[in-house]
Parts: sequence; structure tokens; C-alpha cells
Amino acid sequence: MEAKLSVNINKIATIRNSRGANTPDLLKVAMDCERFGAQGITVHPRPDERHIRYKDVHDLKPLLTTEFNIEGNPKEQKFVDLVMEIKPAQVTLVPDVTGQLTSDHGWDTIENKAYLIEMISYFKKAGIRTSIFVDADIKMIEGAKETGTDRIELYTESYARHFNSDKEKAIQPFISAAKKANELGIGINAGHDLSLENLNYFAKNIPGLLEVSIGHALISDALYYGLENTIQLYLRQLKTSL
Repeated sequence: MEAKLSVNINKIATIRNSRGANTPDLLKVAMDCERFGAQGITVHPRPDERHIRYKDVHDLKPLLTTEFNIEGNPKEQKFVDLVMEIKPAQVTLVPDVTGQLTSDHGWDTIENKAYLIEMISYFKKAGIRTSIFVDADIKMIEGAKETGTDRIELYTESYARHFNSDKEKAIQPFISAAKKANELGIGINAGHDLSLENLNYFAKNIPGLLEVSIGHALISDALYYGLENTIQLYLRQLKTSL
């Protein structure tokens, strides 16, 4: 089964916010992404609302027909309250700090075990599928199992950074992490710097990959190829038969 594509629309919100009006229209873009073939929409609201605003999340909820994935740090009570109000298909817990430019590390699932167990249980009782952002580290995968999470999201920045120099070496930790997750019965998502260049190789080599969340590269590519064509290009890269 091919992995699903969830389009992260944070960058659309960033462009909109830069002019203070409603161009581009975030809600229309989200619905168009679905119409063009995306199987999910991802947002990552941050406390300063520098891209996705909390109001956006409320406005998106009744419009979306695919899976809605909300990412964020559960240590922010406003984020927790938002997720419980919206009840998306999935919540992805990310250990960002306040003011962080972008996500740059996964959870230490051993050190934060008790906290993650508490938060994951809280969301799952509300019927929300849970995923936690982790590095491709066997110990962190084993720790994730202990938290009760439904899925992990593999943080793929290191894979993307080393892909051109040695893609076989770059992907090895992710293959090992995926095999361990499969062995433990944890679902696998992935995201961060995945692109048209490196996505197919990743999808073909990661056993049990269920979903990728892609924003920055996809929106950048859309400037050249158009949004509809770009989404189709990314969906094609997820075909492991290529």
C-alpha cells in the first residue's frame, strides 16, 4: 500500500500573513490540495501564530474531507485545548521550543516517557490518533512503544541533507528504525525536507510507511510547476513501483 500524502499548508499562511489580508486564501488552497489529490492536510500552529493561526484551524475543520493532522507541542496548553476542540484525525506531538524556526529534533521518548504517556492517553481517549516526532534511533523507537502512541513520525532532515552525497548510507538508520517500529506494531509517518528529489527512494526503502507530511518543498515546487501538477508529481513519487 502506498503511503498517503498530507500537505502542510503553513507556508501558504506565511505568504498570506506577510501582507495582512487574505491572499492567498488559505481555506481555498487547502480544499484545492484535496481536490488535486492530497490525502491529508497538515497544520502546525505555533504560539506566535506567525503562519497558521488558531482561527485557521477552526475554519478548516468543517471544510476538509481528508485526514486533518495538527502538529504542535503539547506543553502549550493553548495547543492542547485547540486539539481537543477540533478533534482532528491525528495529532502529531513535536518537542518544539517557543520561537523555534522549524522542528529540528525528535522526542527523547525515554526521558519524557511519563509525560508522553499522559498526553497520548488524553488524546486517544478523545478518539484522536496519536503520532510523535522522533529521530531515527532504535532506542527512541523502543521508548515510543512504551508511550502507547499509535504512530511515530520519523524526522527526515538528516536523510535529506546527506541524500546527494550517499543516499544508501543516509537511509540506513531510517530502514532500521522502520523495521523496529514494524516489529513493535507502531505505525510509521515521516516528514521534514522530503522533496521530489529524495521522496521516491525513501518510500521504496522504508517498510510500512503510512504517511508523509510535506510542506516547504512542495509549496516551493508549486511556484514552478503549479499546485495541481506538483501534488500529482509528489503522489507519483510515492509509487514504490517507480
